Amino acid sequence: MKTEAIVSTSQTQLNTSTDQKVSAFVRLYRKLSPKRESLLTVVPNFMETSPHLERVFNYIDEDKDGKISPAELQSCLRTIGLHDLSSEDAEAVVESSDSDGDGLLGFEDFVKLVEVEGEEERSRSLREAFGMYEMAGTGGCITPKSLKRMLSRLGERRTVEECKTMIRRFDLNGDGVISFDEFKLMML
Repeated sequence: MKTEAIVSTSQTQLNTSTDQKVSAFVRLYRKLSPKRESLLTVVPNFMETSPHLERVFNYIDEDKDGKISPAELQSCLRTIGLHDLSSEDAEAVVESSDSDGDGLLGFEDFVKLVEVEGEEERSRSLREAFGMYEMAGTGGCITPKSLKRMLSRLGERRTVEECKTMIRRFDLNGDGVISFDEFKLMML
C-alpha cells in the first residue's frame, strides 16, 4: 500500500508534466485521434494504434502521394501552432528518419520518428519526476529523507522508516537509495 502511494503520486506528476510539454507529433496525434489519451498510454502502444497514426500520417501527407515531404511536415506543424520549424529543421527531421534516402517519410519512417519523439518525451518527463524526489547533495538518488520530504509536501505523512521500506522494494542494488535507473524500472 505504501509503495503504491509513491508510484501513484509519481505517475500523476509524470502525467501532469507530460501533458504540459508534449512534442508536436504527440499533440497532432491527440488532435486527430478519436480518444484523447495521455502520452504514457500512447507511447508504448504506437504499433497497436497504427490506424490512428495512419490517420495522422494521411493528414500530414497533403498531396496524398503516400510520403511526407519536409514542406508538408513544416506546413502541418505550423497548422498546429509550431511556427518556428525552419525549412532546414524540417529537412533534418525527415532526413533523420528517411530509411530509403528519397528525402521523404514513408509510413514506417513516420512511425519510427513518432516512437523516437515519444520515448524522448517520456524520458524527459521521468527525469523531471525523479528530480522532484531527489535531494541536493544526494548524488542524484532518492533517499528515505528526500522521499519523506516530497511525500509530506504532497500531503502523505510517512516516517523515515516507512520510506526506507518503500525504497527497499525497488532498490535493486541494495544501497538504500533509488537511482534514476531504478526509478525508471519502478515507473514501468
